[in-house]
Amino acid sequence: MFSRRRQLTPAARRAVPLAGGERHLAAAELADGGHAVATTAGLAVLTDDVAPRLALRRPWCDVDRAAFDPERSVLTVEWVDAEPDLHLRLTDPTATNLPAALHERVLWSVLLAETVDVPGGRVRVAVRRRLDGSLFSQALAEEGVDLARPDVADVVNATESNLRGACGLPL
Repeated sequence: MFSRRRQLTPAARRAVPLAGGERHLAAAELADGGHAVATTAGLAVLTDDVAPRLALRRPWCDVDRAAFDPERSVLTVEWVDAEPDLHLRLTDPTATNLPAALHERVLWSVLLAETVDVPGGRVRVAVRRRLDGSLFSQALAEEGVDLARPDVADVVNATESNLRGACGLPL
């Protein structure tokens, strides 16, 4: 039986250098002529297929959330920082497992998470994992939440301490 999954071209593979132990997991052709590539370490976006150039590369722990819209064939990635969302229009979503690979790797990077209500909104506190296995904590506030407010900081710090303690990280 043959697969409809397309492989990266050799030039595209070279445009996404791999660190020790890192592997390519999935790739998708994009409507703009580039490629999106999932590796064990993160997400990479390449410009056109003729002379691919690395346009973006971010580790999985930088992804806040991602969603795939099958009707529009668009994969949207939201980042943990202030960077604008990334919208990737796939040319043929049936020819790739990129959405599934992205979902799996983001889930892999989140060890524990809890969302807490605070004045002004909600904060998601998580313990995340890097490719090398090291752990760190992260607090992501909704727009309108002031993490510097003492009453907000108290709730976030207590939640972070609980999660870090549950993972064996220093408080």
